[in-house]
Amino acid sequence: MEQQTRTLSPKQRDEDVSVDSALRPRRLPELIGQDRVKENLSILIEAAKRRGESLDHVLLYGPPGLGKTTMAHVIANEMGVNIRVTAGPVIERAGDLAAILTNLRRGDVLFIDEVHRLGRAVEEILYPAMEDYCLDIVIGRGPGARSIRLKLPRFTVIGATTRLALLTAPLRTRFGAVYRLDFYSQPAIEAIVRRGADLLQVPIEDEGVGEIGERARGTPRVALRLLRRVRDYAQVRAEGTITSRVAREALGLLDIDSLGLDDIDRRVLRAIIEKFGGGPVGLETIAAAVSEEADTIMDVYEPYLLQLGFLERTSRGRVATPNAYHHLGIPLETSSGQRRLL
Repeated sequence: MEQQTRTLSPKQRDEDVSVDSALRPRRLPELIGQDRVKENLSILIEAAKRRGESLDHVLLYGPPGLGKTTMAHVIANEMGVNIRVTAGPVIERAGDLAAILTNLRRGDVLFIDEVHRLGRAVEEILYPAMEDYCLDIVIGRGPGARSIRLKLPRFTVIGATTRLALLTAPLRTRFGAVYRLDFYSQPAIEAIVRRGADLLQVPIEDEGVGEIGERARGTPRVALRLLRRVRDYAQVRAEGTITSRVAREALGLLDIDSLGLDDIDRRVLRAIIEKFGGGPVGLETIAAAVSEEADTIMDVYEPYLLQLGFLERTSRGRVATPNAYHHLGIPLETSSGQRRLL
C-alpha cells in the first residue's frame, strides 16, 4: 500500500492533530460505540471484498467530533486500500477535483470532509465520476471547444457532513450507503477514555474516567481532548495519576461544569435568558450577543444543548427551557417568556 496522502482543512490544523491520529482506531473491532453503523459497515465491506469490487460510496453525517474522519480511515484500512483526504472548502475549482480524481487507483477511497461545502462547478465534475467513473473535460473555448471523457478506475467517495440538509439532492442520491452518527453513550465514552489513557500511558482510576466521561458531551473528540488536558494537570499539579479529585480540579480550571458545558455554552444560554427574556430569539442575534459565528453555534454548541433539553428550536427562534434556568441557577420568574412556556 502506498503512503496515504492527506489534504487537511484549516480547522484540522491544531496542536492535537498528531496525537489524535495516534489515538484513532484503525480497524472496525477497535471502534467503540456506533454499533448499528459498525454492523452495517462490516456487512458492506465484507460483501464488497467477497465480490472483489470497490466499496459503494458512503455518506456519514452527524454533529462534529463523533468519528466521521476516523471511520473513513477505518473503512480504507478494512478494504486494504489507500485514502486521499480533502475537504469541500479546499476544492475551489473543478480542475482541483479533476487532478485528485486522475491520481486515484482502483479501489482507493476519496474522503471529502464538509462535503456540503463543495461548489456547484465542482459537484458537476463529481456526478459522472461517482456514477459512471468518468471525467468529462472541456478542451478549448467558444465554438471550437470540445469535450472528452476520461475513464477513471472504480473508487469510493466517502463524504462527511454536519449539515445533511445543505447537500444538494443530486449529490446525496449518488451515495449508496448513508449513515448517521449519534452521540455516544456514557459507557462507550468511558471506554474511549480508558483506551486513550492506555495509549497515552497515563495512570487513571475508574472514578477519574467517570469524571471525564460525564463532561465529554457524548463526543469522543471532546473526551480525548479533556483527557489530554487532565493528563497535563496530573503531571504538573499531582502525582501523575488521574483520580476523581485531580479530574475535577483540572476540569474546573478549564471552566467545564458537571454536564460538560463550557463558557460559550453558558454564555449562549445566559444571552437567551438574560438579554432576550428566555426567547424566542434568532440564531444570528444570539451569535452577535456572544461574539461567535452563527454556524459555530448551530453546529458545535446547539446539538448538545438540545440533547440536554436546555434549548428548543421553534419557528420563531431559540427558546431556553426550564432545565436551562435550573442548571444556571436563574429563577424562572425572571422571564415572562418562560412563564408562557410553562
